[in-house]
Order: sequence, then structure tokens, then C-alpha cells
Amino acid sequence: MSEGASVRLVIVLGSVNAIGPLSIDMYLPAFPEIARSLETSASSVQLTLTACVAGLALGQLLIGPLSDRYGRRRPLIAAMSVYAVASVLCAVAPNVLALTGLRFVQGLAGAGGVVIARAVVRDLHSGAAAVRLFSSLMLVTGLAPILAPLAGGQVLNHTSWRGIFWVLTVLSALIALLVTFGLRETLPKARRSSSGLAETLQTMRALLRDRWFVGHGLAGGLGFGALFAYISGSSFVLQGIYGVSPQLYSVLFAMNGLGLIAGSQVNARLVGSFGPAYLLRAGLVAIAISASGLLLVVSIGGLGVVAVLVPMFVIVSSLAFVLPNSTALALNDHAAVAGTASALLGMGQFVIGAAVAPLVGAAGTESAVPMAAIMTVVALAALVARHFARRTA
Repeated sequence: MSEGASVRLVIVLGSVNAIGPLSIDMYLPAFPEIARSLETSASSVQLTLTACVAGLALGQLLIGPLSDRYGRRRPLIAAMSVYAVASVLCAVAPNVLALTGLRFVQGLAGAGGVVIARAVVRDLHSGAAAVRLFSSLMLVTGLAPILAPLAGGQVLNHTSWRGIFWVLTVLSALIALLVTFGLRETLPKARRSSSGLAETLQTMRALLRDRWFVGHGLAGGLGFGALFAYISGSSFVLQGIYGVSPQLYSVLFAMNGLGLIAGSQVNARLVGSFGPAYLLRAGLVAIAISASGLLLVVSIGGLGVVAVLVPMFVIVSSLAFVLPNSTALALNDHAAVAGTASALLGMGQFVIGAAVAPLVGAAGTESAVPMAAIMTVVALAALVARHFARRTA
């Protein structure tokens, strides 16, 4: 593959993979306004995030096997088109119940970008080469958590939260065009699956009996859960408890995104020397230590916003060592069913995220302790899951 083709592939796959973070991050600064506008509670607004994440999880189970059967391009173009329509309907949602249902549909469609991007990488590469490509995707995808909240905050300066979903409509339509003209088919007809539903379920059962696959999938998924605890709770914690404005919150959120981007590039450079297993362990340890430190800081109280922001930054940055390496390790032996295996990995990540998000809000928004406690628990569980996989390596 030429250098120009490689750059084009990273841009296209990074863009479609970014639809998940865009769906999640762009409207975070609007959570308090949505609660006021729709006359509902903070927990109900957080459930709209849960619905989107649940859609992202379940949609991968549908679209992943479809991409093994019909190729990568057609299911991806269809998914991005449906996402654009769902975004229009979110923009005109009359109440929080309707918004929650439409966010689920939006997540179902957005799942196509997440699952197929991973499958395309596995179509083309394995091992350290796959880790490097996953890390390159994070360079593009990492712009989403930086730009999305910033864009959301600026949209709120000029219009209501509904304008954020109009922006998502335009972006998803542009991504559909980018895929149409910029992505070649990476799964030739000779390699496509002819499996029916029964065989697909049998493949999934076999994957779920593979302790290497499950252990690394859970390690990445639980690390992702720590991120979702931060995503779900940070806007209420930083704005409600520490008094930052929506615009300043967007800037702080963007700084963590920069850490994710920088970490992904360090990971790509180190993987050839240290290997994905070592870097995965290092990332998980850093998250566990930082989450425990965050819990200590917020439990003591009165230490100021900087004492909260530092461990948050380390947690998000360390995910650059967790997600690419755990994904590459889990998919390494499953090239023939990359779409289905990618779907199970993605479903696990987003199911954990969907479960974590409402837990953060259920204990109320007057304290940062619930968010920090949940981040600590899932980070420690991720280390246990990685050990579960390592014991059978």
C-alpha cells in the first residue's frame, strides 16, 4: 500500500470511527440545558447517553456479521445514511422520552462506523502492524473528543442544544460521501462468509469460549468503562461542583483529548520494541492508580479543580495504550470472522459503558465520589480480566 493510500485509509477509517465519540461527546456541554429545556432530571438526560451507547453496542452485533457476509462498504454507507436521518429527528425531539428513543436509533446506525473500521484494519493487518494502524486511527479519532465538546459549546453560544444535532446531521452525511468515494472494498467476495444466523451464533459462542479473546476484550471494555464514567459525570462534576462554564469545560475536555492523541502516537512507536501485551498492562496500571488517586482527592475534598483534572488527564491519556493493544490482541487469531469478532468486542465495550453512565448519575450530582469510585472499580476489574487472558497465553 502506497503512502498516499495509507494516509487516505487512516482519514476515512478515522472519520467513520469518530462517529461514536461524536455521538457521545458533542452534546455533553448541553446536558444541563437539555434538562432545563425538556423539564427533566439530570439522570434522565444521562439516560439519553445510555440509550445511544446501548444502540452502539447492539448495532455492532447486527452490522459486524453483515459486513462479513456482504463486504465492508455497503453496510457502512447504509449505516451512515440512517445516522443522518436519526440526527434530524433528534434535533426536533419534543421530550426526553422521544430523544432517548431516537438516540438509541442513532447509536444503532453509528455502530457501523465503529465495528467496520476495526474489521477493515484486521482485513489488512495483524500483530504490531495492526496496533500501529489502530494507533494512527486514534490520531484522527482523538480529534473527536477535542473538537466535539468545543463545537458543542460554541453551538450553545449561538443556538440551543438542538443545533448540535443539526451539526451531527451534516457531519454524518459528509462521512457517508467520504466512504462512498474514498474507501475500497477490503473483503473480497472469495473471503466473505455465507453463514446464516445459526452459524453466526455458533461463531459467537466459539469466540466467547476463547479465554484469550474474552480476557483481552474485557480488559479493553472495562478500561472503556472508566472513560464512560468520566464522560457521563465530568460535565456535572466540573460545572456543578467546581463552577466551570460550559465553554471552559469544553476546553478542559479537549485537553484530555490531546493526551489521548499524544499517547496513541507514543504507543505506535513503542509497540515494536515492547509488544502490545506489555503496553496494555502498563496502560491498565496507570488508569487504576490514577482512578484511585482521583477517589482519594474527591473524598478528602477542598483540594481544588486542578487536583481533579490531573488524574483525569492521566486516565484518558492511558487509554491510548489500552484500546489499540487489547483490540489487536483479541482479534489476532480471528481474521476469518473479523467483523463478528469486532462486533463482540465493541458490544462489550458499549454495554459496559451503558451500564456505567447511569450509575454515575444515580447517586446524585452533588459529589464527585460516585464517578471516581466507579472509575476505580472498573479499572481494577480490567487488570483482573487481563490476568485472566495472560494465564492462558
